[in-house]
Amino acid sequence: MRAVNLLPRDAPVKSFAANRGIVFGGVGGAALVTAVLATMTLGAGGAVNQKQGELDSLRAQIAAVPRPVAQGTSGEAQLAAEKGARVGALSLALGGRVAWDRVLRQVSLVLPEDVWLTTLSATAPSAAAASAAEGATGTGFTLVGSTYSQDGVARFLSRLSVVPDLENVRLVSSQIALVGDRELVQFTVLADVRPPGAGS
Repeated sequence: MRAVNLLPRDAPVKSFAANRGIVFGGVGGAALVTAVLATMTLGAGGAVNQKQGELDSLRAQIAAVPRPVAQGTSGEAQLAAEKGARVGALSLALGGRVAWDRVLRQVSLVLPEDVWLTTLSATAPSAAAASAAEGATGTGFTLVGSTYSQDGVARFLSRLSVVPDLENVRLVSSQIALVGDRELVQFTVLADVRPPGAGS
């Protein structure tokens, strides 16, 4: 049998002289990096100081420029006054306007199927009627039409009386007339248009 040495071999001990190059190289590299960083910081600080000086110079130049004197304020005030007067006049005109599209739509909604109109005429209430007390008669709204019976006329009158923009709905005439070979009831109804702004 052969003898085997199980003891570890002795590792050679390195002296400081062998590692000296690595240590000095690391210290030298760190010093070099520090020097480069310090140079860059000082250069950046100088650039910031230069830019700050330029900014201060520009601010001083801007402060030295005289402020413009406001001119034409009387003309602007006159234009504003004219605009206000026009807006007021338009508001007054629109406030006294009868919305005929709304009135006619309301009449068409309450018109029974067996009643048709042949003539419709209306005039807007005057300024005097608009300022009159509630209940004063406005201006005429005349409807002439036909139906098949007196019941149709009564039904149309009752429906027309609920239209918010009309008041004092009244039957002027209702008579039977022969049209072709059929008897029809021809009627005339008057109503007053409520002045704008009057209570419903």
